[in-house]
Amino acid sequence: MRVIGLLLLLLGLLGAYPGGATRALALDPISVRAESAAIDLQRFVQRSKSDGDLIQISTAPGADGIVRRIAIKATEPGTRPDWIVFALKNDSNEQLIRWLVAPHFRLVDSGVIWPDLGARRITAVTASQGESPDREDNAEADIFEIVLDPGATVTYIAELADPRLPQLYLWNPDDYKDKQNGLTLYRGIVIGIAGLLALFLTIVFVVKGAVIFPAAAALAWAVLAYVCIDFGFWQKIVPMTAEGERVYRAVAEAVLAATLLVFLFAYLNLNRWHVRYVHIAAAWLVFLAALIGMAVFDPTVAAGVARISIAAVAAVGFLLVIYLSTHGYDRAVMLTPTWFMLLAWVAAAGFAISGRLTNDLVAPSLLGGLVLIVMLIGFTVMQHAFAGGAIAHGLVSDAERKALALAGSGDTVFDWDVVGDKVYVSPEIEQQLAMKRGALEGPAADWLEVMHPFDRDRFRATLDAVLEQRRGRVQMEFRLKSTDGHYYWYALKARPVVGTDGEVVRVVGTLGDVTDLKTAEERILHDAVHDNLTGLPNRRLFLDRLDGALALARSEDALRPTVIVLDFDRFKQINESVGLPTGDSILLAMSRRLGRVLKPQDTLARVTGDQFALLLLSERQPDRITLLADTVRRVVTAPVVFGEREIFLTASIGIALPDPEAPNRGEDILRNAEIAMMHAKKLGGDRIEVFRPAMRAQRTDRLAVEMDLRRALERNEIKILFQPVVRLEDRTVAGFEALMRWDHPKHGRLGPQEFIGIAEESGLIVELGLFALERTAQELAAWQAALDIDPPIFASVNVSSRQVLRHDLLQDVKMVMSRWGVLRGTLKLEVTESVVMDNPEYATQILNRIADLGAGLSLDDFGTGYSSLSYLQRFPFDTIKIDRAFVRPDAKGVRPIILRSIVTMAHDLGMEVVAEGAENEADAVELYEMGCEYAQGYAFGPPMTALEARKLVGAATTEAA
Repeated sequence: MRVIGLLLLLLGLLGAYPGGATRALALDPISVRAESAAIDLQRFVQRSKSDGDLIQISTAPGADGIVRRIAIKATEPGTRPDWIVFALKNDSNEQLIRWLVAPHFRLVDSGVIWPDLGARRITAVTASQGESPDREDNAEADIFEIVLDPGATVTYIAELADPRLPQLYLWNPDDYKDKQNGLTLYRGIVIGIAGLLALFLTIVFVVKGAVIFPAAAALAWAVLAYVCIDFGFWQKIVPMTAEGERVYRAVAEAVLAATLLVFLFAYLNLNRWHVRYVHIAAAWLVFLAALIGMAVFDPTVAAGVARISIAAVAAVGFLLVIYLSTHGYDRAVMLTPTWFMLLAWVAAAGFAISGRLTNDLVAPSLLGGLVLIVMLIGFTVMQHAFAGGAIAHGLVSDAERKALALAGSGDTVFDWDVVGDKVYVSPEIEQQLAMKRGALEGPAADWLEVMHPFDRDRFRATLDAVLEQRRGRVQMEFRLKSTDGHYYWYALKARPVVGTDGEVVRVVGTLGDVTDLKTAEERILHDAVHDNLTGLPNRRLFLDRLDGALALARSEDALRPTVIVLDFDRFKQINESVGLPTGDSILLAMSRRLGRVLKPQDTLARVTGDQFALLLLSERQPDRITLLADTVRRVVTAPVVFGEREIFLTASIGIALPDPEAPNRGEDILRNAEIAMMHAKKLGGDRIEVFRPAMRAQRTDRLAVEMDLRRALERNEIKILFQPVVRLEDRTVAGFEALMRWDHPKHGRLGPQEFIGIAEESGLIVELGLFALERTAQELAAWQAALDIDPPIFASVNVSSRQVLRHDLLQDVKMVMSRWGVLRGTLKLEVTESVVMDNPEYATQILNRIADLGAGLSLDDFGTGYSSLSYLQRFPFDTIKIDRAFVRPDAKGVRPIILRSIVTMAHDLGMEVVAEGAENEADAVELYEMGCEYAQGYAFGPPMTALEARKLVGAATTEAA
């Protein structure tokens, strides 16, 4: 070797070696003393990276002070290994033998991401003089024996098998062996405890079938496998290469993370808390299983992810344990100390693998602590294994089983000693009734004092029957009075106990509180025959009372039950304008008003949404009945004050009297009253009609109306009228609002309130709306062709909610505008406030696209809702139509204060204002002074035909299509 070294040195000096070389500086030698046990060489070594398979270094000065240069060739030709260089000096007069030790695996400073799982560290060591160090046979570390002669200074060059060198020590062989012997004893103890613990938990798993026991056993076996691999015990049983050891170590860490997760899930029984926990745990386990497979191909990545997973399980598990502990879960409370120790262990392991804890005893201590934690987990699991004693194993007597069942049912004991006439009940009953202890103990007759009067006779008779019959079963419900006056319902279930003489000696059973059940039954019975909103009788109860009154009337000639049905006019529009909650409040207020009109013997019921029925027994004379009906009508017309607004209602009222010469049924009389009410509504509402048989033939059937409406467009029965919209500044006609009328062949001209609702429910509103849009655009084109004015005349068309919700509305508007060529912004679509507020986001998109097509947008009935002010700026309206309720003055002739504020706000937003309901010149003048640009109403003319509208604006007077 010396000859080869000198030859390489000579070739290097001559520059003749083709592979090239790397030069290193001379070193300061490390003094080795005879009494030193170990020297940490990490601080003194010099690292070098060769450009080829040859390195040249300068040795440390010898005893003669001469620095020599040597060249070392790599073990494998053509490679570029890393090198370390250090120098040792023996100042003593005796030869020193030392071991150069580089451990394969070291948990300390191994790292979290891409951790160092151990490998062969040093390939060979070359000395500058003397014999080269010999490798010692050791499975855990690379050990080379170094011999230092007295007074010698030797430079050593070590070829590294792996760039990472976590630790390098120069040991006295005897001291190193003593250390390893001590660690071997410690390792044996730890492995023995871990093995016994795993075996014991496995036996418990075989004996007990609960899922927590195999989970705990699997965790114990995973810890045992990890400890055996880390302590090198497994390598002694199964010889393996350095690469194989890295794979085993990564697999062990992944399995440890998986079993720790399985134990946490099984012990806390997380599937009972939320199904999401099951999904998370299952996904996590699948991921860890894939990680085990990945360890075969890339153990470094697999181990890093496994270490992160262990820390995550510990942290998340601790938060989960604390959360469940605060919610009273016993298992979580018992696991809290153990899991806190596990969290502390993970923190310590994190400090160790990150290099903050570097002591050689850290790794063995951590493994011992892990076994201790598993031992604590085993003790926690054992508490569940043997908890419950005989009850857990089913070793209970029949009496104990019955006692447990009674405790589980929540009922209390009832025991009547018949011979001594003393009743015993559990203290819970007396506590619930706020009585003193023993207040219910005594003679059975004393119970009658605290029992409801209606239940006393039944209670006494039941007990007497049991004593007389000497058999049977007591099943009864009764009420007991508490000290605060409230009654509680109880259910008694008992049986008699017969003595040897054949007489009843005891009555024993259970007493349960059924107050909530009885309250629920009463509520269900009440709700079945009463209206949920007003609390009034519903249609079923009303008919029952009507049938009872008719039966009574057959025996009393003077009794004449009268049925009055009233239905509010246009209440659907009120609901749309003020909202359903306010509409319900109005119905509730009206029910209270009507109730104050009637006498105790009369009945008021709510039979449908806004329809009420009165069963009148207090009045028998026709004129008195008519007077009462008129009183009801006047009560309804009184305004309802809501906030700063007054809402006016009217009602259509129908009256039906029983026919003394015909068999009367309650259903028939109620139907007759409804027919009379519908006849009153047909005549305009706000009137009273008495049923006449001829009304049956005049009744408009809803289905027939719908069928006629389907053919109305084909028969040209639908007409479009136009009401002028006047510019208040110069009183010229600025535009028209299109209004729809139906010229029914039988019923004459019908207003929109009589058929629009049916059209919306049947879907015919789409065809009607398109028809109105088409005719209005046609007339608008004729007006604009005849009048060259600025600004041009406009026309507005009402759009229903069904039309707004259809995407076809955009296509319809585009088609109509392109066909008739109306000017941009003059064909206005009127949309009510309730329509846009039903779905503001969708309405914003549709209205913006309509505005882009060139149609104008007008917000109709503004102010009748509550949310429009906050959304108004989001909608592309150019005109606001103020509802007539804000224009109409009150009884004192004063208009609502909010009217001026609405006008000002609209102008601030750049919108024009149209006021509805201008009835006279005074209205027009005052509206103009407030700043309204336009107004419409009977002050400027009623709705007119297309021909009349053309004459009004001076267009061609040919008959409109």
